Amino acid sequence: MTARLPYRPQPIGLGAWQLGGDWGDVSEDDALDVLAAAVRSGVDFVDTADVYGDGRSERLIGRFLREHPGAAVTVATKMGRRVEQVAANYTEANFRAWNDRSRANLGLDTLDLVQLHSPPTEVYSDDAVYDALDRMVADGRTAAYGVSVETTAQALTAMTRPNVASVQIILNCFRQKPLDEVLPAARAAGVAIIARVPLASGLLSGKYDEHTTFAANDHRNFNRSGAAFDVGETFAGVPYEVGLAAVRELIPLVPAGATTAQFALRWILDQPGVTVVIPGARNRGQAEGNAAAADLPPLTPDQLAGVRDVYDRLIRPHVHDRW
Repeated sequence: MTARLPYRPQPIGLGAWQLGGDWGDVSEDDALDVLAAAVRSGVDFVDTADVYGDGRSERLIGRFLREHPGAAVTVATKMGRRVEQVAANYTEANFRAWNDRSRANLGLDTLDLVQLHSPPTEVYSDDAVYDALDRMVADGRTAAYGVSVETTAQALTAMTRPNVASVQIILNCFRQKPLDEVLPAARAAGVAIIARVPLASGLLSGKYDEHTTFAANDHRNFNRSGAAFDVGETFAGVPYEVGLAAVRELIPLVPAGATTAQFALRWILDQPGVTVVIPGARNRGQAEGNAAAADLPPLTPDQLAGVRDVYDRLIRPHVHDRW
């Protein structure tokens, strides 16, 4: 099947939520340093959203692009989460206003990829929504469009639309349900899969324990029960203590010379149908380490089976039937 996305990114991208907010404070200099380190490491796909820091993430990426005019970077952004989450707000007039703001923030006339940012479920079935997005492509406002989803059902609904180029979905060692239907359907339809929350908000880095604390303005503190947005975005919806126990069982599977985070990213890359993984980074070392995961050899059958065993025993009861 011919791919709907007009470009093929490198397998490891960069998620830029951290550069906008909700992960504790990241200075402007540190944010620009993360972008530069990622691009030097071979990253050519950066994912952001108009809601991250109310545009801060987009503006920082725009500044980086201006200061590095030779950087071959595809920028994907998302729209829709800056308003009340009701289907009536997903109108063509709003799309164009949101698109104008993102183009101004990024300093781009044509955006590479615009995604609906996990809208209400009924939006995925609305013919008028896709007609409006098609007209935005025809007008040169965006080269392609896709959707970000919370559930596998939303992903499957969106992929029936012929011009949906990509589906962004949570996929990691702790969120394996997309393997059952979403990834096979995406391969059949030529839809790109953008794997987000690949490290389960850092849980899969193996660096946290029962004594780890998070800043007041970090969603890993304020959204553990879903008070601000879908709880699946924080630690992939896995109870923190359960996640810690699961990670401790995964660590013996990590090959020599690799970090636990790199192992978790390599697991995603080994899933057929994944186009790009978008781990976030708050500093240069994290950006470089994440990019290096693409150089690891594919995991062995025993390693893959070990990840599945941990998921089935410890994680599945908490997440599999929810999203």
